[in-house]
Amino acid sequence: MTARLNYVELPVGDTAASKAFFEQAFGWSLTAFGPDYAATTGQAGSDIGLNGDAGDATRAPLAVIETDDLEAALASVETAGGTVSRPIFAFPGGRRFHFREPSGNELAVYVNEPG
Repeated sequence: MTARLNYVELPVGDTAASKAFFEQAFGWSLTAFGPDYAATTGQAGSDIGLNGDAGDATRAPLAVIETDDLEAALASVETAGGTVSRPIFAFPGGRRFHFREPSGNELAVYVNEPG
């Protein structure tokens, strides 16, 4: 199993305003995935996501780890003492789960499954 940090998801109050800010401030191109989510895709380094869904967004920025085997990553997280805070779910582009590490920080792990 491979795993690397490649995405940071930010909770935002106004997706459109935050999208416009990052595009203007840094020249990034963000794709809208509905009215409450936008993200950079395929830029060099890590991508950024903006989650404006108050019922779905985390309270703090969410670091997201990419893996090639989601089920193996889930088993590894649980074996290492992590606590699953959101079971595996599908989203446009793949599947992921959220977990808390022993100090309480929430992270996510995803597998890219286009289409």
